[in-house]
Amino acid sequence: MEIIKPGINIDFIGKRNIAFALSGVLILATFALLVFRGGPNFGVDFTGGVVIQVKLEQKQSPSEIREALAPVQLSDSIIQEFGEKDAHEYLIRITKPEVQAAGLGGKVQEALTAKFGKGVDIRQVEMVGPQVGEDLRQKALLAIFYSILLIAVYISGRFELKWLMSIVMALVLASAVYLSSLFGAGVTILILIALVVTVGLCWFLNLKYAMGAIVALIHDVIITVGAFALMNKEISLSIVAALLTIAGYSLNDTIVVFDRIREDIGRYRRKSFEEVMNASINETLSRTILTGTTTLVVLIALFFLGGTVIHDFAFALIVGILVGTYSSIYVASPVLLLWETRSSGAGKGKK
Repeated sequence: MEIIKPGINIDFIGKRNIAFALSGVLILATFALLVFRGGPNFGVDFTGGVVIQVKLEQKQSPSEIREALAPVQLSDSIIQEFGEKDAHEYLIRITKPEVQAAGLGGKVQEALTAKFGKGVDIRQVEMVGPQVGEDLRQKALLAIFYSILLIAVYISGRFELKWLMSIVMALVLASAVYLSSLFGAGVTILILIALVVTVGLCWFLNLKYAMGAIVALIHDVIITVGAFALMNKEISLSIVAALLTIAGYSLNDTIVVFDRIREDIGRYRRKSFEEVMNASINETLSRTILTGTTTLVVLIALFFLGGTVIHDFAFALIVGILVGTYSSIYVASPVLLLWETRSSGAGKGKK
């Protein structure tokens, strides 16, 4: 099935500088938001503490709820409105490590009832120890990183038949991470070092397809995290699962485009690489739109009808699908073009 007529020739590659500028602005905005908010808004899964979900009869401001919790020494809790607009549900996040979950729901209910009257319903009390939260955060970051690394190895072997080089890259990367860990570097620093080494090795070994895919994946994850920072939404284990899903979806889109580029290089020998790339993107455009649209329809239904539990997960996927589709066309392919131009220029220079 095709919704785009064959022979269409939209100049996607010609707009790559505008796309680079837009992506740069979004990434810088993400970093600015993260600095302004003091880092990602990690949920209790990663920070440790107690989260209490409570429903009130009438809408109350966070400051009024904190004031009501003062008698039980919880006035410094983080209060966040939760659920539908008129649901009057709130998340009370308590980050004190000494607080015990046993009996805490009853104390909170008594304090809120004394302030607001009857109609206080404690829906859920969830506790995660600080050590468990730290361990989960490290494993989540490593899961995202290793998925990107394995993708780089697969892309290099799949499209460039450089399995040996990709394995060498993985071994060098593992060594760099191990040596950094010996100096006591934290997980976040280790991942930053690993990403820099990965990009550097792709450049040095001329793994152009892998480089395009990696840059696109990093781009998608950063902007999705930026959307969460903008909306001040929590990043929980389910959101990490969403980020990994986004990486898989974006990679699938990128592979389809890259595969068509590789086929068209043999078909259009007299065309420049830029023209071949643009033709390949146009040829896969119908498939890209159909796949993205059908996926978005399901996700939008989940977002509006799936309830509060799955709301943030669906939001992450909606942002990720939109950004992932965009990056397959305007990030991964133009990065591949930059590398091809670099290689051609180097080849001419040698002559």
